[in-house]
Amino acid sequence: MACDNGSVSVTLGFDVLFIGDRLNPGMADFKVVVSDPETGRTVQVEVDGQDANRFLGRELGDEVDGGAVGLDGATLELTGGSDNAGRPLRSDVAGPALKELLLEGGVGFDPSRDGERKRVTVRGREISDEVAQINATVVDGSADFDALIDDE
Repeated sequence: MACDNGSVSVTLGFDVLFIGDRLNPGMADFKVVVSDPETGRTVQVEVDGQDANRFLGRELGDEVDGGAVGLDGATLELTGGSDNAGRPLRSDVAGPALKELLLEGGVGFDPSRDGERKRVTVRGREISDEVAQINATVVDGSADFDALIDDE
């Protein structure tokens, strides 16, 4: 449809998600691995739809309401993750894009000898729809993992 000033307006369907000034087609889905440092237990939860959209645009280190993964009353801290190709998220790389870094160690590279360096492709710290897995830790509240396991 053409407007008076010559520009074209486009109508978007309901399967489009706006975050900030970016356009993300479709809905996201993640595997969220939640760990409780007090008990040492870990559980993996599949999250999709509106619950998954709560994670989009967040960065590593941010806190999220546990209700997104079925842990009502708990607060989760995002600690890591990986994308669809298995590339890790690094907290020292801004944004959601891929970046090649020359690493001496840390997330994404474990050197086998002293002084070894390697160029590795990693993803930035922002959660986007390219992320497949998100790692989170319970930082506040109680985590009833038995309820999560019973639901699955």
